[in-house]
Amino acid sequence: MPREQQMAVNYIKALTDHDYATLATFYNRDSVFQDRTAGRKYKGGRFIIGFFQRAHAGVLEYNFNIEHMYNTGSLVVMIGNYHFKGPGEQFGKPGKIIDVAVPAVTTLALDLNNHRVQEHLDLIDYQTMADQLSMQ
Repeated sequence: MPREQQMAVNYIKALTDHDYATLATFYNRDSVFQDRTAGRKYKGGRFIIGFFQRAHAGVLEYNFNIEHMYNTGSLVVMIGNYHFKGPGEQFGKPGKIIDVAVPAVTTLALDLNNHRVQEHLDLIDYQTMADQLSMQ
């Protein structure tokens, strides 16, 4: 596996394991996280991690099943689905445990020399998520 893809997998593992101390080592104040389909954008490691901590509060299971991954230089593209299992309050389903697998494309622009994520961009199929939530 190319070094870029190895770094991307390690980053995603820290993210989905809620390992914020390790995740912080991937960011600096110029790092950007953007979920284009949700219209969210954060700049700087502290703000990115704060967003993830709020978004993932109470999540019981979280992982990214990578179905296909490739890179061109330091740009890594991962295609798969994010799996979430947790309290339904965040999804408008109070009192229930929800379980969704949401198709997504995640791209990472990496700085291998400094071991940093310059930009994490998510494109997530929220319509599929809404369809899954409507049946729970």
